[in-house]
Amino acid sequence: MSAREPNSVQSKINTPKSTAAPLIILSGPSGTGKSTLLERLLTKTDLRLHVSVSATTRLPRSGEVDGKHYYFWTPERFEQAKRAGEFLESAQVHGCQYGTLRSEVDPYRKQGIGVILDIDVQGAAQIRRLYPDSVSIFLRAGSLETYAHRLQQRGTEKEAAIRRRVAAAAQELEHAGEYDYQVINEDLSQAVAEVEAIVRRQSERGNHAG
Repeated sequence: MSAREPNSVQSKINTPKSTAAPLIILSGPSGTGKSTLLERLLTKTDLRLHVSVSATTRLPRSGEVDGKHYYFWTPERFEQAKRAGEFLESAQVHGCQYGTLRSEVDPYRKQGIGVILDIDVQGAAQIRRLYPDSVSIFLRAGSLETYAHRLQQRGTEKEAAIRRRVAAAAQELEHAGEYDYQVINEDLSQAVAEVEAIVRRQSERGNHAG
């Protein structure tokens, strides 16, 4: 399935409400391959892009680096930042807190650098309200069985946790229609090309608007 552009959002996409660099929301269930897609996108494109680093209260997985994959914060530090208004959005996912920091978005856009947010459906809804000029992409696999298989291949979680994540994926898929685009990640190269094309169109529109 190719990226799609619903008629209901056509006018919003074609008429940018801001001359800032693009803000791209990327969501999708665990096991969709968002991190892999973003890594590939950043290595192959000449676009000026920054992938926002979220803060979280969950513990790092093997190989994850603080400040690169996430800011791994204690619940106390997270709540302090939340009270100070440092987050654009925050949500509880799988029992842990996640949030998008203002410092990861606005300064980059003002410098003409596009920002990609890898966030869940709760956070995406909040960001869309704050930034009407944002464009949202829902990345999905072909079936729930695919999610389960990919999570099992990671080898980072027990079977009970995988079952919970697959159930959560089913709930997240119910929100896919709220996004401007849907991209199926069965062929990684094709999915990267589709996402790159979406980002490039938004960058070009922003440049023309400016």
